[in-house]
Amino acid sequence: MQIVFRCLPELSAILPKPVLAKRGLPDWLRRMPMSAREAEFDTEVPTVKRCPPFLDAMSHGFLMPLPCDVHYADGCFDWDWQDLPPSLPRHTARSPLSFHVGAQLIGTPLFAEDVLAIKFMNPWIIETEPGVSLLMTHPINRPDLPFRTLTGLVDSDRYVDNYIHFPALWVEDGFSGTLPKGTPVAQCVPVRRADLGMSFEDLDAGAQARLAMTQQEVVTPEGAYRRRFRFRGE
Repeated sequence: MQIVFRCLPELSAILPKPVLAKRGLPDWLRRMPMSAREAEFDTEVPTVKRCPPFLDAMSHGFLMPLPCDVHYADGCFDWDWQDLPPSLPRHTARSPLSFHVGAQLIGTPLFAEDVLAIKFMNPWIIETEPGVSLLMTHPINRPDLPFRTLTGLVDSDRYVDNYIHFPALWVEDGFSGTLPKGTPVAQCVPVRRADLGMSFEDLDAGAQARLAMTQQEVVTPEGAYRRRFRFRGE
């Protein structure tokens, strides 16, 4: 599946490029052990680093990066984007952030008086293949980030002449520091549009036997899911 990213020629040399999610896994995941001691049961247990669904969700699609350093302290944002060319077209965003008014969230569970609604400004136009939309969400399994990107779906095979920005909630007011250039602000997963059908069936005797066998296999240390069922790519 091919995805095309376009930006203004004045920005092509200075913008961090979107990356495949499997290339942008966080350092804490790389550092964590494969197993850990569970004191209550006095036994060694595998960590989520050995859980293929956990890892594959984090590795799916691509990540959209923050275009420059953004600093936050005492309720205030500032940024340093000194290499931004002065000759950009008038309609081009010159800030990595914009804001939403809180009233736009009233009536949803997302609304809170003390939560700031922001928008990460995206300088890339994204085009997907015909029939493919983009599901955009918070970087998966990344509660360590001080914001929560909201989830949206855009028909990015048709909406190809404008930018897609990423609304988010700033959830850690006590955070003080810098989000460095390149920090992932959204994870985008291509979704092929198709009508969804649903059917419901009883498990016959053969399916029940396979179920019992598979349940036994997946709890072995060898990891049957990883060996037999996980898709490894072409």
